[in-house]
Amino acid sequence: MPITPGNAPRTPHVQVGPIDLVARVDDALAVQALAFGLSEEEIGVRHHIVLRHLMYPGCRSLGATTPEGRLVGFVYGLPNDRAHWWSTVVEPYLRRQDANSWLDDVFVITELHVHPSFQAQGIGRELITAITDGVPQPRSILSAIDVESPARRLYRSLGYRDLARQVHFPSAPRPYAVMGAPLPLPRKHSPAPATD
Repeated sequence: MPITPGNAPRTPHVQVGPIDLVARVDDALAVQALAFGLSEEEIGVRHHIVLRHLMYPGCRSLGATTPEGRLVGFVYGLPNDRAHWWSTVVEPYLRRQDANSWLDDVFVITELHVHPSFQAQGIGRELITAITDGVPQPRSILSAIDVESPARRLYRSLGYRDLARQVHFPSAPRPYAVMGAPLPLPRKHSPAPATD
C-alpha cells in the first residue's frame, strides 16, 4: 500500500518497483534535471557517473512509473566504499564531528528525485523506504543541499539526522548536509526525532 505524508493525495497509478536504470538513464536524468535544475552540461557529466555507479557491487535502483511507462521518480544507492569519491569528500567533515564511523557498513542513497508534478504525494518516501528494505547494512547515509526543504523534512521524518553540515563538494555551488539513519526506515509518517 502506498505511503503518504500527512493528508497529501497519492497518485494511485504510480507504481514503485525495480527498474533497469542503465536502459532508462536518460529518462532518469530528465527527471533529475527538472527536480534539481541541471544544465545540459551537468546532465552529460552525470550520465557517465550514474552508469559507473550502477556497475558497483550491491548497487540497487527503483523507479516510479505511470501505467504508460513514464518514469516520474527514481532512486539508486549502494554500499559505501571509503575509496569512492563521495566518501573521500565527506570523510573530513564527518571526522570533525566524530561521525567518521558512519562511512563503514552503511548503504548510501546516491540519488533520489521525483518529477516536480509528482512531488508531495509520498513517492519519494516510498522510493527511499523500499530501496533500503532488505539491505544488509544496519544504517543509511545520504547528502542533501544544506537548506530547509521538503527533502530534508522527509529525511528527518524517516529518522535521518545531521551528521555534518556545510559540506562543500567541488564544483557544487551550494553546501550540503550529510545525514544518517538506522535501518529499517519507519514505514509510517511520524514527526521528526528531536535533535540536540
